Amino acid sequence: MVDTSTPVSDPQQGERQSVGLFEAFLFWLKLGFISFGGPAGQISIMHQELVERRRWISEKRFLHALNYCMLLPGPEAQQLATYIGWLMHRSWGGVIAGALFVLPSLFILICMSWVYIAFGEMPVVVGIFYGIKPAVTAIVVHAAHRIGSRALKNSGLWAIAAASFVAIFALNVPFPLIVLGAGIIGYIGGRLVPEKFMTGGGHGATKATYGPALIDDNTPTPEHARFRWTHLLRLAVIGAALWMLPMEVLVGAFGWDGTLTQMGWFFTKAALLTFGGAYAVLPYVYQGAVGHYGWLTPTQMIDGLALGETTPGPLIMVVAFVGFVGGYVHPMFGASHPFVAGAIAASLVTWFTFLPSFIFILAGGPLVESTHNELKYTAPLTGITAAVVGVILNLALFFGYHVLWPNGFEGAFDWPSALIAVGAAVALFCFKRDVIQVLCASALAGLVIQIIL
Repeated sequence: MVDTSTPVSDPQQGERQSVGLFEAFLFWLKLGFISFGGPAGQISIMHQELVERRRWISEKRFLHALNYCMLLPGPEAQQLATYIGWLMHRSWGGVIAGALFVLPSLFILICMSWVYIAFGEMPVVVGIFYGIKPAVTAIVVHAAHRIGSRALKNSGLWAIAAASFVAIFALNVPFPLIVLGAGIIGYIGGRLVPEKFMTGGGHGATKATYGPALIDDNTPTPEHARFRWTHLLRLAVIGAALWMLPMEVLVGAFGWDGTLTQMGWFFTKAALLTFGGAYAVLPYVYQGAVGHYGWLTPTQMIDGLALGETTPGPLIMVVAFVGFVGGYVHPMFGASHPFVAGAIAASLVTWFTFLPSFIFILAGGPLVESTHNELKYTAPLTGITAAVVGVILNLALFFGYHVLWPNGFEGAFDWPSALIAVGAAVALFCFKRDVIQVLCASALAGLVIQIIL
């Protein structure tokens, strides 16, 4: 049975108020449409709304939940919303919060992907994407710098980053093996030289206070959030069924080698490898979606990342674009229904990508709530994060190559694209402009260049 309200103290009136499930539903729906700015911006919005203004959760409990989400593969902002929704309104509250964080972005991306495929040859659309492609290259470089400046605190972590770059750039080592190797190095290093691997986790405590909260520092763990083995096993069975049933339907309808079946299997693996954020898994998505399966071209992959940057929701939602393009170009319902195939593929890809995140939160939440102490044993994550820096740098080089030499090294160097990339980098690094502003300015520059040239 769903508990539809949670009491909260009003410090001015001293009365007990309730946050109903419908009120929470409206907030999570609003958040799904305004969650721009990547995980940092999304977490900041949730902090302002839930900790500072609404006081649904205290600062300490908010950070405790965030620290757990930072340890998991998958989009930490979406997982944090799921965690808080679950803590407030049981499992259905978590499902609603997490789903509404994703669904608006899915619908928007399906529409934008269709416009991109159907009208991508129009001069206006060509000009816009001509401008944002070099900006995406600068954004990825900025992401590598941002993560690296936070993660690479000593020579050992620098060495892991360099080794991961060489492994994926020169040796073409699969991304999962890089993640596994970095995690093992982090685990061993955390035991032998723990001081070298103490930079993981990312979020410390704070002394800020915003008054009494619904879920305060000393609020007892609600009954539904207490750990039970039976509850854990039940969720594991439900999670396995939610993965297996659609997969069995796909295998029965299209065979194991069918496009939709392979998408489901591939993005399930991708969902379990997204340590370090969406930028970390993009090289793996590229290796599979572009290099192995051929669902889309390198240029389309860059364009998809640009669309993901300009829509609300987790950046990993770029996988919906990959699914839509793959389904549209390889329609499995006949050539007369490419949009239907693309929309179904985008929806299935989103399902298989985000299902593990819900299971991680709903199953692991009670374990986290059993103690409010800081989570430990983050050395493997520290090693993985260091490796991610090298992987993201390789992604930046890949994007830069296809943008600046669109016809290969034997072709001409694209000077206008280079100037846009430099301008975007200056805006990001020197003037600290946000991604949306940089993309809009770059798109305008691309339109102007298309008109002039």
